[in-house]
Formats: sequence, C-alpha cells, structure tokens
Amino acid sequence: MVKRSHLFPLLYVAPALILIGLFVYYPLIANIGFSFFSFGAGNAEMTWVGVDNITRLFGDPVIHTALKNNLLYAVVSVIVQVGGGLVVAAWLTHLLGRRMGAFLRSVYFMPAVISMTVIALLFTFIFDSRNGLLNAFLGVVGLEGLQTAWLADVNTAMGAVIAVSQWQSIGYICMLYVVALQQIPTELYEAAALDGAGKVRQFFHITVPQAKEMIFVAMILTVSGAFTVFNEPYILTKGGPGNTTQVLATYMYNQGFFQNQMGYASAIATLIFVITLVLSVIQLVSFRTGKD
Repeated sequence: MVKRSHLFPLLYVAPALILIGLFVYYPLIANIGFSFFSFGAGNAEMTWVGVDNITRLFGDPVIHTALKNNLLYAVVSVIVQVGGGLVVAAWLTHLLGRRMGAFLRSVYFMPAVISMTVIALLFTFIFDSRNGLLNAFLGVVGLEGLQTAWLADVNTAMGAVIAVSQWQSIGYICMLYVVALQQIPTELYEAAALDGAGKVRQFFHITVPQAKEMIFVAMILTVSGAFTVFNEPYILTKGGPGNTTQVLATYMYNQGFFQNQMGYASAIATLIFVITLVLSVIQLVSFRTGKD
C-alpha cells in the first residue's frame, strides 16, 4: 500500500505531467500514427497507405535538398554559435572591464529578443538587389563585382538566410556561456598565469573544460534548432528560389497546408523528430555529460 506521504510529491508534479502528456507526447504519438494515412486538412476521411509516406521520403528530391540545407545550417551554427559564442563570452568575461563587458553583453543579446518578423524585414532591405545596404556598401568599397540579388540568387540565398539566423542567435548562446564562465573560480586563472600560461592556453585548458556542461547544452540547442528551423527561410525566401532554401520544416508546412497532403507532412514531421532525437542521443553519449 502506498503511503500517503509518498502521494504528495506526485500531486505537485501531476499538473505538469498532465500538460506535458497532453500537449507534447500525445501529439507526437498521434503524428506518428498520421504518417500511415493519406488525408487532407479538414477532411475526416483518412485512407490507410501503410509505409508509402515513409518510403516516399527517400525518393523525394526536395527532401534531399532540405536535408542538405538543414545539415549546412547545423554545421555553421555549431561553428559560429557554439564555438564563436564561447570565444565571445570568454572575451566579455575575462578581457573587458566590468562596465564595458556588461554593456556589450546587452548589445549582443539584443537581437535575440527582437521579433523574427522585424529581423526579416530588416534583412530583406539589407539584401535588396537594387537599394540594399549590403550592395551599396560593396559599391562604396569598390567591390561591385560581388553585388548580387542575395535572396534571389541560388548560389547565395541559403548563405544569406543562415547568416541572419547566426546574427540573431549567437547573443543568446553567448549569454548562456557567460553564466557558466562566471562560475569558474578565478584562482584557476591566477595559478595558470603564475605558471606562465597565456590567455590562449588558459582558454583551452581552463575555460573549455570548465564550460563543458554548457557546451553540451549549447550543442543540443543549436543542432536541434538547425533541424527544426522554420521562421528565417520561410519569411525571407519561402523556400525559394525554386527549392534552393527549402528546409524540412518549410517543406512540411508546404506539403500540409498548400498541397493538402497532411499524411505526408506528418511523415516529414516524424523524420524531423527522429533526426533530432538521434543527434541528441549521439551528443549525450559523445560528451558523456549532461548530468548536472
């Protein structure tokens, strides 16, 4: 018989468990089930198609393009946000004065709190082929040969979209690192300095190992975010030109709400879930951390 005292903790967590089960796990399981049917939005009739939607994924060329774009997104995000964010955080924490460091932390974090709609409108103007700030700047410095229609050129559109995302997100990751770096005892740096270690050696032998837990968190956030990204490519290019900037989330949205193939869209959503889950597990095993 369960003691009454053991029931009280369950009562406290029960509302949260119910909400998580209702709004996270039930839709997740239901979506996997929908992947085996063919149906449209608002259509109550669902036709069983088995694994046809799943097998269709492997032969869909747009899925291949979207996967490449998501993978590119992930690689750039890891380099710029996870790696670059740690360097910037170490600079703000250890190399700048207290007041200047606090001011620049606010400056770097500001893009993270701005609406993506506002950011997209801003960068649409920056990347504009005729009156855009970027092309105007290139003309001023004598690099007219580099001017192009950044969001309409198949060679530059994906890079432009990824650049917008890095500009907005690096400040958030940097602030996570700042919190972690502020917990590192200053005695470690003082002892290293007495032993003759320079700033670079201190960074790699003290900062990086001590920030291992936060690096793990940042990796999870950036990689999973790279494979679920939607706002930036949809608002800026809507997957174009052609399907050059199509990612899994935008293609899922297109198939579900424009092509009215909700079953296939559910299969794409399941693919996104499987990819993010596998990558998260791989990172967890590779870092052998996450316990804290």
